[in-house]
Amino acid sequence: MRLAVPAITVAFLALLANGATADPARWKSEGWKTDFSRMSVQHEEIRSGGPPRDGIPSIDNPRFSPASSLTDLADREPLIQLVINDTARAYPLRVLTWHEIVNDEVEGRPVAVTYCPLCNASIVFDRRLEGRVLEFGTTGKLRNSDLIMYDRETESWWQQFTGTAIAGELEGQKLSLIPSRIVSFAAFRQAHPDGAVLVPGDPAFRDYGRNPYRGYDSSAVPFLYSGEMPENIPAMARVVVIRAPEGPVIVSLERVRRNGFSQDGYSIVYIEGVASALDTGDIAQGREVGTVRVTHDGRDVAHDITFAFVAHAFHPDVSIID
Repeated sequence: MRLAVPAITVAFLALLANGATADPARWKSEGWKTDFSRMSVQHEEIRSGGPPRDGIPSIDNPRFSPASSLTDLADREPLIQLVINDTARAYPLRVLTWHEIVNDEVEGRPVAVTYCPLCNASIVFDRRLEGRVLEFGTTGKLRNSDLIMYDRETESWWQQFTGTAIAGELEGQKLSLIPSRIVSFAAFRQAHPDGAVLVPGDPAFRDYGRNPYRGYDSSAVPFLYSGEMPENIPAMARVVVIRAPEGPVIVSLERVRRNGFSQDGYSIVYIEGVASALDTGDIAQGREVGTVRVTHDGRDVAHDITFAFVAHAFHPDVSIID
């Protein structure tokens, strides 16, 4: 069903979010069945992002086309690449920007491919938890400018950046991360010409290819964020967060671009040829920001490229290596 939701812009979201109360009673009045007596964060930290529940609709029945058959994607356009066993899939940010979550299954493994534009965080999760398979949607809420997801089975609320349930029946549970990375369409097509690329179910549903957050990653401050800013690095500078089991490692993308990075078996290699999805109105024309490949002893590991303010908000005690 086509939703009558206008094009999302930062100014539009700010207007909608103005005056929104962070209050479980208000959330209940919106129809949430979530058990808000179980919360691991202060409810005052949660803000309305503007759209209502599922106002940014997840993709639950994804469609794909072979990379070699596509002509509407520019070479430098950014995609989330996911490879499981011998199956390679790509999820263009031109699509994820408008949907934020794809509930998919790859090689029999239920996955949630997620992208938060306000945090530039691309993270893939295993949707299985304690014998059940969860399906995720968007709450329309933010914490630290980051997407709060919900599962449709229990209506628990989940922080996208951490993969942790912060409210509801499943509060405290954590989703398993699956290694993925941002690549250009040209790189994916060359490596996986028959690889499946996500395409819109209805190309007219949104203005796919347009960036509704034009100029966002060049702004001085993030949207709907009032927390502490990082020191010695701009709030909107891109950083690489390695999701190491022993704790996160955070390195500025500029440091990686200049000198690479290697520590305790981890290696980050900078790769040119990827456009920003949050720069110009046309994603294909976004300025060069590049991407990375992160490995540990030669194996790909879970990571993401986000903004410095996000890394600092969720890991305030971890220094950003610059």
